[in-house]
Amino acid sequence: MEAESEPYVRLATMRQLHQAVADLNTARSLADTLQTVADGIVTGLGYELGCVNLVRPDGDLVIAAFAGNAAAEALITGRVGSRASWDRRLTMGEAWDQLRFIPHTEGWVLLDDDVPQWHTEGPEPRFEDEWHPLDRLYAPMYASGGGRDLLGVISVDRPRNGRRPGAWGREALQMYASQAAIAISNARLRANMQRALVRLEREQQALRASEESFRQAFEYAPSGMAIAEMGGDQHGRLLRTNDALCRLLGRPASVLRRYSFADLVHPEDIGTLLRTSAEGGRAELRLARRDGTYLWVSLRNSVVADTADGPRFLLTHVEDIEERKRHELNLAHRASHDALTGLPNSAELKSRLSARICERPNSPAATAIEALDAAYGDVESSLTHGYQADGYEGEAAPGGGPWDHHVHTLAPDAEHDDGTKGLAVLFCDLDGFKSINDRFGHHTGDAVLIEVARRLSTCVRDGDTVARLGGDEFVVLADGLGAADAADLAVRLRNAIIPPIRVDGRAVRVGASFGIGWAECGMSVEEVLRSADQRMYVEKRSRSKVHRRAG
Repeated sequence: MEAESEPYVRLATMRQLHQAVADLNTARSLADTLQTVADGIVTGLGYELGCVNLVRPDGDLVIAAFAGNAAAEALITGRVGSRASWDRRLTMGEAWDQLRFIPHTEGWVLLDDDVPQWHTEGPEPRFEDEWHPLDRLYAPMYASGGGRDLLGVISVDRPRNGRRPGAWGREALQMYASQAAIAISNARLRANMQRALVRLEREQQALRASEESFRQAFEYAPSGMAIAEMGGDQHGRLLRTNDALCRLLGRPASVLRRYSFADLVHPEDIGTLLRTSAEGGRAELRLARRDGTYLWVSLRNSVVADTADGPRFLLTHVEDIEERKRHELNLAHRASHDALTGLPNSAELKSRLSARICERPNSPAATAIEALDAAYGDVESSLTHGYQADGYEGEAAPGGGPWDHHVHTLAPDAEHDDGTKGLAVLFCDLDGFKSINDRFGHHTGDAVLIEVARRLSTCVRDGDTVARLGGDEFVVLADGLGAADAADLAVRLRNAIIPPIRVDGRAVRVGASFGIGWAECGMSVEEVLRSADQRMYVEKRSRSKVHRRAG
């Protein structure tokens, strides 16, 4: 019989408790910890059966570990009791501080609830403090932190001495339950940390694999790839380039990192690049190579972030489209130029002429003072002097304000040279070309047309246009000429055409008749060409036939 006055009982109890708690710290996993708790009840505290009931996430309690009887362990481990039934048990019977003892005289009402149960067989008690087979003793385990969050319940059965535990036995069980709760919480924390570490390692492995996949895709891409800074003082600076881009631009990666695409783009394409860099998307532009030449490329930009809240970068895919662009430019040139002579054709001539004239007739030229008044908003003054940019007095220009940015084209006075400069349209018709075609064949005629085109082109200024309308008709557009200048140009062009042209060892001659017209706002393109054509025929008829013969 346990007696508090016996020092050896207390010492033995303390030793048993100390060993049982020490064993809790040797467990390496949550499952090992739970089983160690159950084993400590039997081996350390001297009970025949020990059971650990653990609270599940849904609140019910599951038998997580059992010790003292292998048959009972196999039968009830893993079975679940409802939280309501357990709450009922922990409010019945006698409260031994935090322990709860339910004597057999009250516990018979629990025989049919849903909590799994196992009892050891034994004789009926003969003494008042003797343990009855249907007595129940529970030690609740609460989570650390001072709260009352139930972590689980230790249930014990039949002390080996056959008597209900005394004060020291109760204190030992209560202290053990407290230490067991700490051990289980720590084991859970370690398990959660281990799972988190495993998950983190898997995520890091996946990230490393993803980064390696990106690196290989970036480095070994058949087309150019670049990563550039986005935002800040270094916006657009190249941070990383692949080998394909280095080969494309003829520059090593160490050199490219000193530049941005804005440093390499063709001056005419800088606006396209800035719009693409700001908005993302795709653009076609020219980039400078190391040898100074420009290469047509297609840029596709994507904005990517380093991390969820990290800096943003611009991922640029650079594709060589030089061959396609060359083909497109060649097609565009063929559509706008004569296949035989290489000169602009009729459609291109009309397009260039249309760009210089508008449908509104031009008003008389304003004085310098009137022009300044108009430019700075002196509407009253401009109306008083009859000056309007569109030529209509007192009315706004259709589709805009009274002044637009179009510079109207004027025609010089044919009778009085007042110094006005205009856009001269010289219509040229070859004399005697038909007889050359008839006598020597189209091969010779084509060679004559090619040579005439060359001679005309060498006689005009840069910026002037020499076009072939078709057949043996050519048109020259020369801007900034007065009436006398246009007449002198016609003479020079005619004199350039007259010298013999050698074709296959044979010298042939053609003459040329020129009609000088003037492009002026208010005229259509057809009217301008028709006017020059009519003046050419007037000039042709005015010259004797002998002066027009060729062959």
